[in-house]
Amino acid sequence: MEKSLKPRLLIGKPGLDGHDRGAKYVAQILRDAGFEVIYTGIRRSPEQIVDTAIQEDVAAIGLSLLSGAHNVLFGRVLELLRERGAEDVLVFGGGTIPPKDVPRLKEMGVAAVFTPGTPAREIVETIDGLLAQRPAV
Repeated sequence: MEKSLKPRLLIGKPGLDGHDRGAKYVAQILRDAGFEVIYTGIRRSPEQIVDTAIQEDVAAIGLSLLSGAHNVLFGRVLELLRERGAEDVLVFGGGTIPPKDVPRLKEMGVAAVFTPGTPAREIVETIDGLLAQRPAV
C-alpha cells in the first residue's frame, strides 16, 4: 500500500523572542494533520532559518513572532529565500501581529498570517490549500 505523504514544513522563531508555546502548538497540529514538521527552536536568525529550510528541502516555512519585529524579520527571511533561489518556499506566519500589519506582510510575500485564537482546523486547511496551489517540483 502506498502511503500519501504531505510536504515537509519548518517552524521557526526568528529574533530574540523566547516564548514558543504558540510555535510548538502549531507544529503539533500540523504533525497531527500528517505533515513532517521541523522545529528550529527559539532565537534563530533569519539566516539560520533559511539555511535549515534549504538543507531540509521544505515546502513551507512558518514563522512565529511575538516581539513586534515581524515586518523586519519576515521580510529578511523572504529576501534570503529570493537571494538563494528558494523563492518557491511558501512562507506563513503567526503571533501577536496587529491586523493593520497583515496587508503589508502579504504584499511582502507572506502567504498567510495566523493570530492567537485561530482555530487549528483553519490553520491546517489554509496551509493544505496554499501548498496544493503550488506547482509540483
